[in-house]
Amino acid sequence: MKYRNASEILPDKLLKELQKYAQGEIIYVPSDKSRKKWGEKTGAYHFYEQRNEEIRHKYFHLKATMQTLCEEYSLSEETVRKILYR
Repeated sequence: MKYRNASEILPDKLLKELQKYAQGEIIYVPSDKSRKKWGEKTGAYHFYEQRNEEIRHKYFHLKATMQTLCEEYSLSEETVRKILYR
């Protein structure tokens, strides 16, 4: 992130209006680009959603035990419990 003097980039009218609200303070101006959610760019989000759906299916429909699911997916019992009851 780069800091720039507002008087160098903003028109005088806008600078004076801005000074009414925050004079002598540092202000962050966010980019107008929309951010993607976690994992959407790499596909990790969809991978974990599909894995979690498989875990729920095996537990509720195929009656797999929680211990079996922990071993099969290399997850802790607490993590499997969170997936099942979410």
